[in-house]
Amino acid sequence: MEDVYYSADEYDQALVAQMESNIKPDRTDLDLLFGCLLEWGLPLSMPYHSEKIGGCTVHTYNDGDLIACFDENIPVSVVEEIAQRRPLRAVFRDACFADSPAKINVGEYFKSLSPDTRVKVI
Repeated sequence: MEDVYYSADEYDQALVAQMESNIKPDRTDLDLLFGCLLEWGLPLSMPYHSEKIGGCTVHTYNDGDLIACFDENIPVSVVEEIAQRRPLRAVFRDACFADSPAKINVGEYFKSLSPDTRVKVI
């Protein structure tokens, strides 16, 4: 994640525009995935694989303990496919969604298709 060390009097419109993404630009999908695993206290020794679903890269950790997609503007069909797999945890990047309503809809898909999944947007 980006380092943000600014006091309120240091903010201006240009700085706010630079902080649109909270993820450092040199981070890969695997950096984000393993960062999430560490944050949740999951062991790094469990198996994972990546696959393409609807043109998006989807990472599955330990047969569904966590499923993550970090692509930009992912289609609803990919979100539905992930939800139908009923993972324990699902992680998306904020840039995965075109707008706030799309992000809210993800929560609704999971409520109806996989209500026990913990969904996180980074």
